[in-house]
This record gives sequence, structure tokens and C-alpha cells, in this order.
Amino acid sequence: MATEITNHKCPACTGPLHFAGASGMLECDYCGSKFSVEEIERLYAANEAEAAENFEEKEDKPFEENGTEWTEREAKNLRTYSCPSCGAELICDSTTAATSCPYCGNPTVIPGQFTGGLKPDLVIPFRLNKDQAIAALQKYYSGKVFLPNDFKKRNHIEEIKGIYVPFWLCDCETEGKALYKGSNVRTWREGDYDITETTYFDVLREGKLDFEMIPVDASTKMPDEHMDAIEPFDYRDLKPFSTAYLPGFFADKYDVSQQDSMERISERAKNSIKSELRGTVRGYSMVSTINENYNFNSKEVKYALLPVWMLSTKWNGENFLFAMNGQTGKLIGDLPVDKKKFWGLFGAIAAPLAVIFSIIAILL
Repeated sequence: MATEITNHKCPACTGPLHFAGASGMLECDYCGSKFSVEEIERLYAANEAEAAENFEEKEDKPFEENGTEWTEREAKNLRTYSCPSCGAELICDSTTAATSCPYCGNPTVIPGQFTGGLKPDLVIPFRLNKDQAIAALQKYYSGKVFLPNDFKKRNHIEEIKGIYVPFWLCDCETEGKALYKGSNVRTWREGDYDITETTYFDVLREGKLDFEMIPVDASTKMPDEHMDAIEPFDYRDLKPFSTAYLPGFFADKYDVSQQDSMERISERAKNSIKSELRGTVRGYSMVSTINENYNFNSKEVKYALLPVWMLSTKWNGENFLFAMNGQTGKLIGDLPVDKKKFWGLFGAIAAPLAVIFSIIAILL
């Protein structure tokens, strides 16, 4: 399908620019020139001003649709790839070609023209490049004794892909009140008797916590446990969103609304204040919870893209998904176990132990 695409071009040679996480600059592969995001945005300011004339301010919309829309020029800079296998809809610029889906590994993806959706408010650019991601994954494999050799050979880790995963970042406040039963036990001896005295206390705690930018991923294709495992992201690197960060990477289009994410956000906030209140109950030998109540109130919600290196691979008919924080390098992934290696090592350990136990039995 043909699409009309424009791109951020190098002011020096008109070659395509891509964002490099190591330098934090937009770099040209042809002439080697480097530009800051601010410089490129200033160069395109005239185009942005023209697009802004046709931009309509957002109207009052349902909660889950609050946000700004893409400008005409930004939308023309983007294309989408849809995966017929898992339904992922990936956004990228014209210089990024998709050969397979980062989520399920399906080699068939269908290109199309980008339309609709909210524009992200914020982005954390990739700090780690592809070579660093591959090196981290190789190191992750090397420490796994029971990893099948065939899995390593057929894993194609060079196919790892950088993807900006959609997140909702929620500012909120939570109030909590909890009643605990505390007890202290004292034991002493009087004559022939052991005396135990148990003293019970009613312990009341209440408080309020304000939270800034609690993150929850907004993609149904990304397992929540993977995203929780590679947190935290360093919010000091948050930037106002610009399409200048997209070249060379994919961006997943959110399919979980703000409203539908509130349950997870509320749960994370309530668990935090619950832990804080419980942590203040000290000085008792035993503590049990009698009653607790927590109230959650959301404030501002922002739409952000956060950097993740991903590899979806198959082995013996099973899917294995690896995710690495593209900013910090924290990595999570499931690995298969070679049963022959496991039982071989078990036998090598069990045989000497059996001999030792036999000798002990004879001596006894």
C-alpha cells in the first residue's frame, strides 16, 4: 500500500535523521552531522505554524479520550504496521521498516497510513542502543545452565526491536484508615508455674499520600508483569513528545483507555499507602488487621511513550518474550529448560552423595 510520507531531513545534506540515545542528538548516517531535537524543531517551526492554523482545540470529551491530537504534518510523517496474528498496531516513521511483530514474532505485518489517536504528551528517549541490548541479552543467556543449546542457536537475538510502549502516568491522592490489633506477650516463672501474660492493644492509623505519575502500560499486547518487572524508569529523562525521537524505533498505539487503567493505578496507590500505614505499627510481638478503608482520587493523567527493547521468539512451539528497559537496561524474560541437562546434572550430584550415604550406613 503506497503512503505519502515525509521525514526529518538533515539540513546539511537532506539525508534522513535518526535519534541516537547515546548522544541524545539527531544524527545523519550520510554526512555525520548532529542536531539537537530543539534545533530540528525550530527548523520545522514554519511547517508546525502552518499546521497549527488548522488545528482545532480539544473539546470536552469522555475521560478516556482527554489529550491533544496529532497535527497534520506529524500524521503525514508516520505510517502504521498491523499484525494480523496478535492485533498489534505499531507506529513508526518512513525510515523504519517492519519485518516482524515485536510482540508475537509473526513475520507478516501489513503497512498502512497512520490515522487518528491521541498524541503522546511525553517521551523518554532510548538511552541504550541495539548493540547494547544484544550484549545484555547474550549475558542474560550465558548465566543459564539449563538453557537448551538449540534455543541459543535459533533465537536470532539480532532481531531484537526497539519499541516505545504506551503508558498512562497518573497524578493522584489516596487516603487511608486502618485499625489493627496489636499484642505483646510476657512470660515468667513463679515457683512451679510458668506464667504467660498477653496484653492487647487497639491501634488506629490514618493518613494521606500524594503520588506523581504512577505508571501503567496502555497496551493489551504487552504482559503487565513484564512492564512491572523492568520498572522503574527515571523520569528525569522525560521530554515533551516530538516525532524526532521516533526514527529507527516503533511506537505501540495504546488500546487501553485512561478510564480502563484506573483500576490498576488505584490498586498500586492503595497498596502503597497500605504498606506505609502498616509500617508505622511497631513495638508489638504480633499484629493483625481488623479493618481498613482506602479512598482513591485521580488528578492529572498524561500519555507517555517509554523505551523498551523487545524480542519475541519461538522454540518447540512455545512463545518466549523478552523485554529490556531501553533506559536502564533492566531485563526480564522467560526461558525454556533443557530436561536432559537438568537430569544429567542432578545425576552427577546424586551419584557421589549416594556413595557417601552408603559408606556412612556401613560404618554405622
